[in-house]
Amino acid sequence: MDANLIAVSAAVAAALLFAFTNGFHDSANAIATSISTRALKPRTALAMAAVGNFVGAYLGGEVAKTVADGLVELPVSDNGLIIVLAGVLGSIGWNYIAWWFGWPISASHSLLGGVAGATLVGGATVLWGGLLAKVALPTVVSPLIGFGAGFVVMLAVYWLFRKGRPDKLNRGFRHAQTISAAA
Repeated sequence: MDANLIAVSAAVAAALLFAFTNGFHDSANAIATSISTRALKPRTALAMAAVGNFVGAYLGGEVAKTVADGLVELPVSDNGLIIVLAGVLGSIGWNYIAWWFGWPISASHSLLGGVAGATLVGGATVLWGGLLAKVALPTVVSPLIGFGAGFVVMLAVYWLFRKGRPDKLNRGFRHAQTISAAA
């Protein structure tokens, strides 16, 4: 059997395994609140997560391509493929370790870190400016922006619904929570 075919097959298999680990991390986080508040039954929430991950895999490809572009320069050869394979396998390992211990992680960030680390070890070029601009800085800034925006939205929700009846509000928020988890 051709060595290139084996390398490509291994890379595709690793990518599928990574998608699986990413899916079970994200799905659990997305549906846990809906199940614990009884907005959704477990089977319904699981089905919703499965459909959402399937659809998300098709919609998220361009985002992943945009983010990944400009982070590393890999050789266009078997070595480049092996570097990507090593990075993906490292990320899969980290995903399983984090899952085992119940650590909240970003599987996407573990993939970027795995590929950057494998690129360094493989002797290829890591574009540090791209990692800083596309990964490190947004990792620090986005939670701060999210916290501020969440605070403002929560104040607005409290103010808008301050005179509402709890039974009607609970029902409405339960439906809104299902839509939020699906997104």
